[in-house]
Amino acid sequence: MSRFFHGGLSDSDTTSSDEDLYSEEEEEEEASADESGSEDESDEADKDDDDDAGLKFLSRGGGGDDSSDEEDGKRVVKSAKDKRVEEIEGSIKLIENGEKINDWVVISVEFDKLNKIILKSPEIPGVYIKAIADLEDFMNETLKDKATAKRMNATNARALNTIKQRVKRNNRSYESQVEAYRKDKEGFMVEEREEVVPTPRAPRSQELGVSFEDDDEGFSLVGRGGRAMVYTPESIFKHLRVIIEARGKKNTDKGEQIKVMEKLYEVAHTPYQRIKVLLALVSTRFDLTTGALSYMATDQWKSAEQEFNTLLEVLEANPDYVVIETAEEWDDDEKPPQPAPGEILKIPGSIVSFVDRLDDELTRSLQHIDPHTTEYIDRLSDEGALYTTILRSQLYLERLQRNHNIPTDESLNRVIMRRLEHLYFKPGQVIITVEENAWKLIPTELNSVISPRTIANTDATDLLHTLATYLYKHDATVIRTRAMLYHIYYYALHNQFYKARDMLLMSHLQENIHVADVGTQILYNRTLVQVGLCAFRAGLIYEAQTSLQEICGTGRLKELLAQGVQIQRYSQVTPEQERLERQRQLPFHQHINLELLECAYLTCSMLLEIPALAASGSSPDMKKRVISKTFRRMLEYHERQIFTGPPENTRDHVMQSAKALAAGEWKRSSELIHAIKIWDLLPEPQKIKEMLSEKIQEEGLRTYLFTYAPFYDTLSLSRLVEMFDLSERKVSALVSKMIAHEEIAAALDQVNNAIIFRKGVELSRLQTLALALSDKASGLMEQNERVLEQKTQGQGGFEGGQQRGGGGGRGGRGGQRGDHSGGRGGRGGHKGPRTQKNVQFNQQSGFHGGAMKT
Repeated sequence: MSRFFHGGLSDSDTTSSDEDLYSEEEEEEEASADESGSEDESDEADKDDDDDAGLKFLSRGGGGDDSSDEEDGKRVVKSAKDKRVEEIEGSIKLIENGEKINDWVVISVEFDKLNKIILKSPEIPGVYIKAIADLEDFMNETLKDKATAKRMNATNARALNTIKQRVKRNNRSYESQVEAYRKDKEGFMVEEREEVVPTPRAPRSQELGVSFEDDDEGFSLVGRGGRAMVYTPESIFKHLRVIIEARGKKNTDKGEQIKVMEKLYEVAHTPYQRIKVLLALVSTRFDLTTGALSYMATDQWKSAEQEFNTLLEVLEANPDYVVIETAEEWDDDEKPPQPAPGEILKIPGSIVSFVDRLDDELTRSLQHIDPHTTEYIDRLSDEGALYTTILRSQLYLERLQRNHNIPTDESLNRVIMRRLEHLYFKPGQVIITVEENAWKLIPTELNSVISPRTIANTDATDLLHTLATYLYKHDATVIRTRAMLYHIYYYALHNQFYKARDMLLMSHLQENIHVADVGTQILYNRTLVQVGLCAFRAGLIYEAQTSLQEICGTGRLKELLAQGVQIQRYSQVTPEQERLERQRQLPFHQHINLELLECAYLTCSMLLEIPALAASGSSPDMKKRVISKTFRRMLEYHERQIFTGPPENTRDHVMQSAKALAAGEWKRSSELIHAIKIWDLLPEPQKIKEMLSEKIQEEGLRTYLFTYAPFYDTLSLSRLVEMFDLSERKVSALVSKMIAHEEIAAALDQVNNAIIFRKGVELSRLQTLALALSDKASGLMEQNERVLEQKTQGQGGFEGGQQRGGGGGRGGRGGQRGDHSGGRGGRGGHKGPRTQKNVQFNQQSGFHGGAMKT
């Protein structure tokens, strides 16, 4: 039994990790106890075999990975300290051998191994100081010897260059000890050997030179070499420089750097020290997030946001210190700068970059968190604190520009744009609440010249107008474009359609938006959609359908609005493109309801397409103009179905409503539209339903007249009033409008209160084909002119000839079959009456497309 236990406990069963669990004192006591155990074993050798085996087992149990002497049958127990010294001496021996044969590859490998051993050592032995000092001297001599350097091969020379940097960087940490060794080499080593003599141990805190007052844990930060990290105001900049130089390097413990800088901020007592530490600390927190698919931890983000606010407080309390990007770095860490009275000390840093990064990290976290959880709501509550930080940054940049004449236009514009980003999609009352909460957390002595407290707390529209107008005047980049889109979006959201439409048309953004960045294009799409919804709520069906057609008719609604990645069939999207697409996604609380958007678009298309289909069916000579291809495709698919059950979703409701409207059943059509539950998401849904009922009645009347006009000679208005439940005045107005627009060939007999229809001459087959050919030729010609205009656009000059018409505007082609200049100034005149109408419109509006024909 004893032999079994004795054989099972081998050297390989005990590892060096067990030794790390004990302190040096315990190891030495354990070693002395093992030695006394060996003596007791020899004194009691005459005991019985079982007791002897037990003592042997105990005497060998305490040694870890110990060396043994098989000849004597005894095990020599070594402490972790002795083994560590042996490893250090072995590496130093190999380094010395490498120096003899000038093998820098071996020296580099052993030097790295030696430093790893020292990191685990609680104290720095003198042999290590001697080794690194001698190695540096030998390296300098080798570098001076040009002949030796030329004889080296490429690998050896590369290793020499590598170790040159490492030795200098490493020896900087032991500069004082290396200098002491070089002054008195023999005395230094004698003192080292004298220190080995065991002396009574002092408490660990006294040994490290640190006093713990009321420290229950009894721990202290220990740096390289086992020395306690004692932070003083004088050593702040030295520690900061080491941390800044280590940024971006591999195997850098950023968490440890943050802890060090937090300690440094505690001992900092001058404004300059606090500002430098906070700038480095916030930047290091941002370095914790790596990769585009991850986001900053919430606790780290809150710490960075709090420290950034602390930085702004320090800068507000000390106006002599300013942080700007163009300042020069102060190199002398021993003598920090002191501003003279009335002088401004500029510190390199970027306030606006911190604002941008905080905002981007919050947005990225909201992109990754599931929006249907409470975590998303909790995270979204941090937006109020961030808005306060943005506002405070704006006040600081304004103060620099106002009091110190420091140009901060670009930074100020970026901060105001960030402020607009958090406001433009919110209702007015919410904006006022956000502003009030933000100004409460800002000292009362601080105020803004651009947007004072009085504006911010009274009217949200004035606040948006003030911020956007400032960017119109002081910026000419993409920020100005985005500010205009924010402004238009806000007006559209608050039912001010005509203001939003006029701003969108006067900005001419639709002409150059295709060359803008993707983020601005997404914002343009969102603004266009919001303008369409605003027109729909106002009952402007044609304007709503025209605005929504560009986005909803593409079939890529999610992608264009950045509300989801829609992987289409047979699409060749690379992983890089998909990753970029996901990064552009908007947080859930900024989404526009896609189902509501589609419902409004299909309803508008129904109210326009059903009368148009009826008109084209009753008048073969009328061109079949497609208003919405998407709606036509859905309607054809719905009509091809053999059996149609009750409507299940929004699309089914609209399609069945369209079929009922086409059949003249306007009441059934209205009921189906009212049954859609998505209208409840709109403000005042009852008014929306009443408006839709009225529109369905009007379009039902128009559809009826288009469909059955060929079968009537006269039709009483009272009959139409009875059929469609409209007032006689409304019916008379609708019929008069249709007659004026030449939609029906009829006349209104006001005496008999009836409609008199005129029978048109039926066209022959040849005439119908001739008209179709003429339309196709006209369309082909316009397409060719459009292509030519795109090619010649921007080249300047006037290159188009005059082909039986006036010249085109902005260097375009000459007129085509016209009498006067074209409408937009791009091409020449059109065919007959259309050209004359365009000329009249241009003359009335004061816009002339090009040279008039004399």
